[in-house]
Parts: sequence; structure tokens; C-alpha cells
Amino acid sequence: MLRAMWNGVVLAETPRTVRLEGRHYFPPESLNREFFAESGTRTLCPWKGVASYYTLVCTEAASPNAAWRYRHPTPLAYRIKNHVAFNAEVTVQDGREPAQGGWVRRMLGRLRGARV
Repeated sequence: MLRAMWNGVVLAETPRTVRLEGRHYFPPESLNREFFAESGTRTLCPWKGVASYYTLVCTEAASPNAAWRYRHPTPLAYRIKNHVAFNAEVTVQDGREPAQGGWVRRMLGRLRGARV
């Protein structure tokens, strides 16, 4: 499971995200909405479209504009429609098994440890 963590709370949890430009975009149904408040901030990305921002809130803290989504992305970014990404304050934990396994892992292990 992929988890978005901030200030000791789980903001989102899902088995799958959309990766784009090095960020995980979490599907809307994976969010714990109690920690999100619309901020009113908007920005424009030339190829993704207009981003709408959230302030993250919990009893101990608030983080303005720490999450965003594209409600109406451009055709190039349709896969992230309504998915939410986070700034660097939020840690994305990946509890899934590594993608490589079996012979690939054994072979890479040999290559990495090989002496030249």
C-alpha cells in the first residue's frame, strides 16, 4: 500500500497511484478528507492545466497549499484528473514488495557485486 503521511496522520492510502514528474498522484477515493480544506489558491501548468490547492489541517498543525489536484486537466494529463499530489512536507511510504524478483534480483545482485 502507498501512504501519504504528514504530522503523524495518514492523508491517503491506496494500492496504486499515478506517477507523473516524480510525484505520486493519489486517487480521490483514497483521501482521508477530514485533513483537507480547499485553499482557494490556483496555479497554471502549461501542459497539465489549472491546479486547485488544499491546506492540510490536523489538531496540531496546518500546512497551506500542501496538496493539489487538476479538476479539468489538459488532454496530455487526463490520467491525473481529480487525483491529489503533495509537496515535500508529505512523506509517501511504499509498503509494497519490490517490483524486481526471482532471477532478475539474483542477476542484478551478481552484477552489482561483480569485481572488474
